[in-house]
Amino acid sequence: MDPYHIPANYTGAGRLLGLFEVRNAIEAAVVSVPILVFVFTLLPFGLTAKCIIAITLVIPCGGFALIGVQDDCLSQFLSGYFRWRKGRRVIRYPKRRAQR
Repeated sequence: MDPYHIPANYTGAGRLLGLFEVRNAIEAAVVSVPILVFVFTLLPFGLTAKCIIAITLVIPCGGFALIGVQDDCLSQFLSGYFRWRKGRRVIRYPKRRAQR
């Protein structure tokens, strides 16, 4: 039996920069671009203040979308969460009558 060498970047196939899935990168762009457009077009501050506001908003939101939740992309997690919220049931017990 011949030994086979497995390259170090074997698990990085189909990923962006070897770390992030392409779907997560697209979702991060979809989340980040509207925030950037909002900050640079609607806020009445100077360029420095707009850049600081954009950085403080875009990096956490885009990073969260880029990393994902529990090895799922953000859209899969949100669709599963909302499906769970819609289908959950609340168990209510009948009130007991006061004993005399």
